[in-house]
Formats: sequence, C-alpha cells, structure tokens
Amino acid sequence: MVSEYLKRNTAEYHDAAEKLFNSEKIFNKTFTLEDYRKIIHTNYLMLLHSEDKIFNSLSDKFSEKLQLSERKKLSLIEKDLSSLALQNQKPSLDLEFKNEHEALGAMYVIEGSTLGGNVIAKQLSKTEGFDEVTFNFFGCYRENTGPMWKNFKEVLDAEVQEKNYNDVLSGAKKLYMFLLSVN
Repeated sequence: MVSEYLKRNTAEYHDAAEKLFNSEKIFNKTFTLEDYRKIIHTNYLMLLHSEDKIFNSLSDKFSEKLQLSERKKLSLIEKDLSSLALQNQKPSLDLEFKNEHEALGAMYVIEGSTLGGNVIAKQLSKTEGFDEVTFNFFGCYRENTGPMWKNFKEVLDAEVQEKNYNDVLSGAKKLYMFLLSVN
C-alpha cells in the first residue's frame, strides 16, 4: 500500500517539520502567537507554490474520487494570514511536479498537514493567547478530518500501482524539502 510506503519513507521529513515548527511547545502550552505565525506563513508558502500545480496535474478521475473542490486550502490559509496581519505574496520559487504521481505525493504532505493541523487547532484553542485565532487552515475539515484523510489514503492505495511508488515518494519528498527550506 502506497500510503504505508509513504509514511515509512517520509518519517524523517515529518519529524524534521515537527522540529522546525517547535511542535513539542504546542503540547506543553508554551507555543506562542509568533510560533503560530511562523507555521502559518510557512504552510502558506507551501500551498501558494504547490496547490494549483498539484490540482492541475491530477486527471479527472481524481477530481471526483478525492473531492478535490473540498480540498483546496489556499483561500483558507489566506484568511489566517489576514487575521495574523501577514502579507499575501506572489509565487516566487520554482516548484514543479513531473507527473500525476509526484502531485499525489505532494498532496499526501498537504493532507497530512491537515490531519496534524486538526490536532494543533484543538490543542492551541485551549492555550492562553489563542482565543481570537480562527484556525481556518488547520481546522478546515472540522469533524470530517478523519473521513477526509481516510478517503485520501484509500484512493491513493487503490489507484497507485507499485511501479509508481517512487514517483509518489519523490513528490512527497519534494514538497517536504520545499516546506523545510522556505522559512
């Protein structure tokens, strides 16, 4: 199953992202609004440079199976930027996906950030200083976070053949490396 393959082979990137964003501070309630601004800004840059490219790389069969119209997150994180007094930007860095499988791998990173983001939003909403934060991006699926993640993994596992696992992994690594380099 490609979802397990991705989880296993991107663990070091996932851990590096958690370290970069000081995730341990979220759970010990020392995460600050400045830490949150950093995590939102970095995720914004990731979405700004990748979301359209990912969605444009996917064939029509994925549009319906993955409910792509419900998975767009750039406009949601732009609301978070605005509420945090951060500026929108224009794409300025080169990030390309060579095929549909790389795009699916990159989407794995974004959907995973949404899954983790739901936990972040719940935790920070109980943290002092976050009363006014709306969590548009991290809370985008609300109570549907689990089902949306499950659907994504099921479609990936059903549609991606083993011969394409390396391309999917390449796309995931590409987006993780971008995320880790832009802050």
